[in-house]
Amino acid sequence: MQKRLQHVFSDARLLQQALTHRSFSSDHNERIEFLGDSVLNLAVAGLLYEQLAGLPEGDLSRARANLVRQETLHQIALSLGLPALLRLGEGEARSGGGQRASILADGLEAIIGAVFLDAGYATAEQLVRRLFKNVVINAGMPAIKKDAKTQLQEWLQARKMGLPVYRVASTFGAAHQQTFDVQCTIAEYDHTENGSAATRRAGEQAAAAAMLAHLVQTNA
Repeated sequence: MQKRLQHVFSDARLLQQALTHRSFSSDHNERIEFLGDSVLNLAVAGLLYEQLAGLPEGDLSRARANLVRQETLHQIALSLGLPALLRLGEGEARSGGGQRASILADGLEAIIGAVFLDAGYATAEQLVRRLFKNVVINAGMPAIKKDAKTQLQEWLQARKMGLPVYRVASTFGAAHQQTFDVQCTIAEYDHTENGSAATRRAGEQAAAAAMLAHLVQTNA
């Protein structure tokens, strides 16, 4: 992993902790992950500020949210071979935790946090830039488009209406392959739409998209 990261740790215990899931040991990676999340957001913000000069703050925020989302981090973690190196408890390993997107994304953030603790922000920032070197970043990237939740919120605010309410109606499937059924409700219309996806956030987006489609179709 150090070779893949192009960083040799002065304190290898930091890397070991970053690779340790809470199911394996009480000395797990969640605190380092918390730190890595902030380092990642700052480093990606700097990257976008440089490469997307002239774009307004809202577009930059949407682009950053897309780049640091679970799905993106999951793919980067896979490219690093992270599943084979994570330390998981026996039960978590048996249930497929080593391939679970949320665990891999958290592990990647923990690694970034470990590099920050080991060598400082400049080194961690360079790591983030290397990790994202194959990610397309330009003014036309889909990430800049407003997502369904943002579009729905702006649609409602333009009509001086309250924000939608999202709630998880149910979850089903195996622990490592859960599906979230999310409801989106607009009180003023007394109307609810559903959306299903592999994560709660994606389920909220699906429900918001369904609600937008309904509003357009009914000319609400």
